Amino acid sequence: MKKYTEQRFTGERALFQVSDLEIENCTFLDGESPLKESKNLDIRKSMFQWKYPLWYCKHVSVTDSTLFEMARAGIWYTDDLKMKNITYVAPKGIRRCHHVALENIVFTDATETLWNCDNVSIHGMSAKGDYFAMGSSNMEIEGLTLDGNYSFDGCKNVTIRNSHLLSKDAFWNCENITVYDSFVSGEYFGWNAKNVTLINCTIESEQGFCYMENLVMKDCKLLNTNLAFEYSTVDVEINSNIDSVKNPIHGRIIADHINEIIFDNDEMKPEDTTIIQRKQ
Repeated sequence: MKKYTEQRFTGERALFQVSDLEIENCTFLDGESPLKESKNLDIRKSMFQWKYPLWYCKHVSVTDSTLFEMARAGIWYTDDLKMKNITYVAPKGIRRCHHVALENIVFTDATETLWNCDNVSIHGMSAKGDYFAMGSSNMEIEGLTLDGNYSFDGCKNVTIRNSHLLSKDAFWNCENITVYDSFVSGEYFGWNAKNVTLINCTIESEQGFCYMENLVMKDCKLLNTNLAFEYSTVDVEINSNIDSVKNPIHGRIIADHINEIIFDNDEMKPEDTTIIQRKQ
């Protein structure tokens, strides 16, 4: 395998269509698409400072490296991507990629990042930016700290564990989502989603959980949550009070106490939903 060490690359497509290459302590300066259409790359301790560094690539490992602000739209249409110990400053990173493994990643600008990817594993990530992971599928996530609204819009088959999400409008239009042992704060959680399960989670969500089909919650807490479950089918067990519940379609709601139960739509029948309050 050929190796480049301590080199600087400039100009468009500086290493176009290379294969079987080790890159260590190198810097990619101005010049678009330096590694476009390359395969079998082992990149270590390197810096990317310009746009589109890894497009249409296959079998790429990147460790202990940095993508700077101008490495915008950095990794698109790439398959079999492994990244570990990365500082990723540029927005719109990692789109339409397959078989992605990310470990110990810091995204300082995760705006429009991880869009339309498939088969993604995340272990340890801090990300700040709106529209994170839109349209992606088959994701396994452990230890994500996210500050960004509209996250996971349109995602399918996602499991999240031990994470902390500050995200208005999280999980809209989703299907088959399971979240364990996590905290989510943000308005309007999960609208128009299907088959969402939350286990041992704490959620703060003004007017959350509406227009949802098959919402399951077990051993969860709801903080500052009002007008919840409108037009949703539910099976929820809440270990806290709920500020208010409005117009659920049918199912079961168990909570310590519900301050207000609202049925103001004649199509929603109170008898179709079993509501149990542990503390009257």
